[in-house]
Amino acid sequence: MWRPAPTSATSAVRSSRLRRRAYRQPLSLRWPIACMRRRARVEYPQELRYTKEHEWARAEGGRIRVGITDYAQDALGDVVYVDLPEVGATVHAAQAFGEVESTKSVSDVFCPVEGAIVERNPLLDEHPELVNEQPYGDGWLVLVDPADPAAFDGLMNADAYRALVEER
Repeated sequence: MWRPAPTSATSAVRSSRLRRRAYRQPLSLRWPIACMRRRARVEYPQELRYTKEHEWARAEGGRIRVGITDYAQDALGDVVYVDLPEVGATVHAAQAFGEVESTKSVSDVFCPVEGAIVERNPLLDEHPELVNEQPYGDGWLVLVDPADPAAFDGLMNADAYRALVEER
């Protein structure tokens, strides 16, 4: 049956996203196999903190910038769409606050700390591939005003995160 073409690249990605939602599974279940071949190139910047769900956090003047790790983006493959909450939304530690869609699947993104979204990365609307190209740079996801700034200190350091990844 003929169907009209989507009106934009964004609507094509969103309709594709809806079809793939049935194949959704936690990223941690897919990572061991997906990353075995490329693990040697994974970066673990020392100034960042990490979660077991493979998000990173960087303290910046009382706020926390959040993104997914190099290991996570490598496991996902080519990122084609990023769904993030609006500015002002409340997020909770260890709970999903957004989604990253790749050519392989759709995966939840978990917040490392509780707080409010004060900024979302505007570049990702037009260039979601930045998550792959610069996961610790222009590929960041959101900036959070934490409810408890000390929660940042409770996240894993780079050595602990590296040990977690190498266990897989």
